[in-house]
Amino acid sequence: MDSGFVNTSHRENGLAVITFGHPAHNSLPSELLNQLSKHIHSAGNDPHTRLIVLQSAGEKTFCAGASFDELLAITDEGMGSVFFSGFADVINAIRISPKLVIGRAQGKAVGGGVGLMAACDYCFATEHVAVKLSEVSIHIGPFVIAPALERKIGISAFTQLSLNPTRFFDAHWALQQGLIHSVQPTIAEMDLAIQEFCDPLLTKNAEALAALKQTLWRGTEHWSELLYKQAAISGRLALSPEAKRLLGELRRK
Repeated sequence: MDSGFVNTSHRENGLAVITFGHPAHNSLPSELLNQLSKHIHSAGNDPHTRLIVLQSAGEKTFCAGASFDELLAITDEGMGSVFFSGFADVINAIRISPKLVIGRAQGKAVGGGVGLMAACDYCFATEHVAVKLSEVSIHIGPFVIAPALERKIGISAFTQLSLNPTRFFDAHWALQQGLIHSVQPTIAEMDLAIQEFCDPLLTKNAEALAALKQTLWRGTEHWSELLYKQAAISGRLALSPEAKRLLGELRRK
């Protein structure tokens, strides 16, 4: 199977558009997570970049989260910790980027995909977006992405989301909770809304926007350690026979 891709296109106006894609519903195996964090770091440190848009390929699923194939291949705690640390790397890359990161979600998001949406500084969506944290249903838990979700939607909404692991919550729930900031009927209308949002920001003082970014993320400096401790919890739990069995069943569907 195609291993997927990550690419960055740079616009003359200073907008960097990072796109990831994978044939398995835009899931994120380790190599893609590694590439994604590198692209975010590179765009954030590029003096010509003023704003970053993070998006996935296609018109349906935004991101299916972790790769089931890789989860099933985990054989020890070290492997598990390294795999889940890939999501920690991406979230921390967004967190420390001096440039604001704007999310563009066109469809469903599961697990780590919801975490990506939560990590973005501002997120646009279509009415086809729906979010689900399925981790508890496979005997793991959304530990790595939990800090990003708690920060964005609060502990009550995060509890609702994480303890209903088979339920998709629609775009209007996500908007009400603050996970996303704009919902549009179609992809075309969402892209127009993103353009209308980004164009004025691209002309604003870069130093002011960087300072605002730091202000928005104040109090998260400990994530450089916390997220990797959380990754170790997920890595350990993914080794249980019951988790392996459930993952195998889901993979065959």
